[in-house]
This record gives sequence, C-alpha cells and structure tokens, in this order.
Amino acid sequence: MKTISIINLKGGVAKTISSINIAYTLVKNHGKKVLLIDNDKQGNTSKFFGVHGYDDAGMAELLTERGLDVKSVIKNTAYDNLDIISANMNLLRADKEILLDVSRPQQTRLNKALSSLRDEYDYFIIDNAPDINMSVINALVASDDVLVPIKVDKFAFDGLEQLVEQIEDVREFNEDIVFRGCFITMYQRTGVNMQGSEYLASSTPYPLFNTMIRKTVKVDETTFAGKPLLDYRKSTAGEDYENLVNEYLKMC
Repeated sequence: MKTISIINLKGGVAKTISSINIAYTLVKNHGKKVLLIDNDKQGNTSKFFGVHGYDDAGMAELLTERGLDVKSVIKNTAYDNLDIISANMNLLRADKEILLDVSRPQQTRLNKALSSLRDEYDYFIIDNAPDINMSVINALVASDDVLVPIKVDKFAFDGLEQLVEQIEDVREFNEDIVFRGCFITMYQRTGVNMQGSEYLASSTPYPLFNTMIRKTVKVDETTFAGKPLLDYRKSTAGEDYENLVNEYLKMC
C-alpha cells in the first residue's frame, strides 16, 4: 500500500481538486480501495463529500486524543471503496496542542494511527494545507510519495524550495519518502502557459510529470455537484487525471 501527500505551500493551485480526482481515479479505473484524508483546516475535501462538521471526531482529534480508534473517525462517501477522514478549523487547535504536548512523539502520530489500516486500503491520499505545521509534518512522516500541483505563473515555484527542505528534514522519521514530482494544473494553450511549462520542464531542478491538467469549467461545476470528474461528465481534465494516475503508477 502507498500513502501519497498532495501539497503545495501556495494556495489556488487545485490541490483539493487534485486529491479528490486522483483518489477517485484510483478507485474507479484501477479497482483500488482508498482512504482520503483531509488535512486542511478549511475542510474543502470534507465539504465536497458532504461530511464537514463539528459533531464528530476527525483529523484534529486523531492527532491529539490519546487512544482514539482511527476507525471511529473514518466516514463513508457516496462511492464504494472511497472513505474519508474529515477536517475542520479544529486543526488550528490541534497544531498548538501537539507542540505543547511533549509527553509523547509529536511527528509520528498520524503514521502510528494509520498503521492499523494498512491492510484495509490500497492507498491513503492526504490533502494537505498550504502550510508547514505539525499536522502537515505528520502527513509527510506518514507518506511514501509527495506530489505537488502547480499553476504556471511567475510564482509557480514559490515555497517549493522550503517544501523540499522540509521533505529532507522528515527523513529523520521517514527515510523512504520520495518527492515524485510536480504536475501542472489549470493549463491552457496560451503563449504564457506554453512558454512557462517549457521553462519549468527545462530550467528548474524539480521533477515534472509529463501530464498536465487542462483548465475547464467542469472542474468548478463539480464542486457544486459534489462529484469527481469521472462521475460527473466527460471532460478534458478528467482525462488528464486518468493520464496522471497512469503516469504515476508506471513510476512506482
């Protein structure tokens, strides 16, 4: 089984949409069982699947409450073989509590909590906040692979050097973590996008997937429908996520 962190320290790069559609593509096209983990206080992944709220325990409680059974925070989605751990603004409190609680390890809590589930799922997909905090560090420590969605603009690689440094830092706890690469989102066949993508591929030190996710209004529509692209309607972006997952699987 594999744990994949989707992360970028920039917002607005389709991180949540990518997490959702990579997870669902693995389920629908490849017959995998996937646990999608919302690790962002905004809870957009949780909202997408209609499980956002404050009545039940979620990611924050999993990181802070001793002895909490991880199975008690897992929720079903409307899709077979796709489950979710939800998040909300309580993650702000959780990050502070983790830092203050030195009575037990701080960086390995998520990895320990998920260890009992590794025979039950093929993939854990973690949708991370655009930040480096204790919940994100926990996610990286638990991850096998890191994928970074980027939007082609002047600031495309802002924060990426810091992210790569953080990946190196967590090797103290997870020596097998691999930065698999960046993939371009919201791509359009404009001069700026074409020149920018060529520059990113040839003049930067970071690995880059060949697959680019094309911009389409259907992505925005799915956020209202609460359906992944492959379950919504045929679209270029849906095809691109299929190709991205295929490209990823070939390298693993």
